[in-house]
Parts: sequence; structure tokens; C-alpha cells
Amino acid sequence: MISFSDRARILYEALPYIKKFYGKTMVIKYGGSAMQNEAIRRSVIGDIVLLSLVGINVVLVHGGGPEINEMLLKIGKEPKFINGLRYTDSETIEIVQMVLCGKIGKELSKLISEFGGKSLGLSGLDSSLIICKKINDNLGFVGEITKINPEPIKFAINGGYIPIISTIASGEEKETNISYNVNADHAAAAIGATLKAEKLILLTDVEGLRSDPKDEKTIVSQINVLKIKEMMKDGSVVGGMIPKLECCVEAVENGVNGAHILDGRHGHSLLIELFTDTGIGTMILKD
Repeated sequence: MISFSDRARILYEALPYIKKFYGKTMVIKYGGSAMQNEAIRRSVIGDIVLLSLVGINVVLVHGGGPEINEMLLKIGKEPKFINGLRYTDSETIEIVQMVLCGKIGKELSKLISEFGGKSLGLSGLDSSLIICKKINDNLGFVGEITKINPEPIKFAINGGYIPIISTIASGEEKETNISYNVNADHAAAAIGATLKAEKLILLTDVEGLRSDPKDEKTIVSQINVLKIKEMMKDGSVVGGMIPKLECCVEAVENGVNGAHILDGRHGHSLLIELFTDTGIGTMILKD
């Protein structure tokens, strides 16, 4: 059991960080296995509501790959991936939109309400919040983001709401009637850059960047963009960490003050990373 003095010390340690981040915007991407466990999901959402209640503007961008796969299998359709991206035909994009906007977005909104927060569900289709172009015909309706319209997000924030953004996007001018599936990490990075957010936070199922990919004890607590590019060049970064770091680099090079990669399965990882001196994941800075 934590003693009263330890509790006081924890709160005292958090105070300067709360003051530092008050009124700032943080874009949090949440998805994958960190969203599957109900206890962990409640812990994450509770932390997000706490951030909001202490005056931080939280923008929540969510994925939903496992839930999409589950729904596709229910209708007898095998999920298909090409180079890590979901092949999205006309039937699949309907499932993606239904799961992200109609199921996951509503569940997260309900949970935020249970914790005493206020939320507003949005998708990239609302007021053309996310606009994209087709990556290529081989992937079907998978989009590359070309523009973010921040006005719906700012409207929600100014009203005291946590925007919950489902990553379905509108096509460009000649195909505004077409919906696209976009990667949630890239969407969060683009939204963060457009808002000039204080932080981009990717909640994942890994502890952070490792200096040695095979050694879980080599987590890098802080690193700059130049060093990341060196590690990518010499092969020190492998697998799924590559696209996540690319998103973080993109964000901090385009106006985000800092990016973080955290293990969303770890209880209260958001609070530990943001409000303690030691942190828990990897922080990426421009310089």
C-alpha cells in the first residue's frame, strides 16, 4: 500500500508538469491490443479524462484493426494486408466505417462520460476533417492524407469536449463521395502537426524504442530526430517500430513539440510519462 507521504510526493512531483501543460493540446492515438482488455481500456480513458479535467486539451484518435478483422470474419471475408496496409475494397470500407465510427467511437464516448468527461465523436468525413488521395489501385480504398481541416476539432475543444476521431477520410475534390481508410498513426501525426500540438502520443503494445531490438532492457527514454534517422539507416530499428517512428519524426518536424511512444497496456502509462521526472516510454524531440 502507498503511504500518505508517498501519495503527497507523487502529487507534488506532478504539479510542475500540470502547470507546464495547462491549456496545451495533446493528440493521443489509441488502438491495437491496448484497446482490447477492458480493464486497461478503462485505465487509459480514466487517464485521458484526468488530463482534460486539469486543463489539457486532449484529441483522441483511435484505430480498431482487431475489431475490423473480427467483423470481416463474421461476414465470411478474410482480412488481407499488403506491406502492412489493409487491402480495402468497397465491401471492406463499409465495414471499416461501421466499426470505427459506429462501434468503437461510440464505446469510447460512453466510457469518457462514465468517468465524468465530455466528448464529441468525429470522423474524417465530418466537414472534410481528413482529406486524402488513393495510395494506389493495389490497396483499394486506402488513402494518403493530403490535408487536415482543424476547425471541427477546435470547435470541440473550445466547447470543453474531447474530440474522438475515427480515421475514415474524404477523397479530394473530384471524388468527395468516396470514403478512404487511413492509417491511424499517420492521421494522429498529421492532426498534431496541423494543430501545432504540444505532444503526439502513440499508445502501442511495445514499451518504446530499444537501442537493441532484441533486448527489452534497452529502452531509449529520450532521442532526437537526427539520431532516429541514423538508427533507421544503420538497421537498428526494425519491424513495426519503423512506421511509428516515421510518424513521430513527421510530427515533430512539422510543429509538434514532442512525440512519445508508450506501452498502452501498462497501467496509467500516460500519467507516468507526462507527470513524473523519469517517464516510462520513449520521447522524441526535434533537437
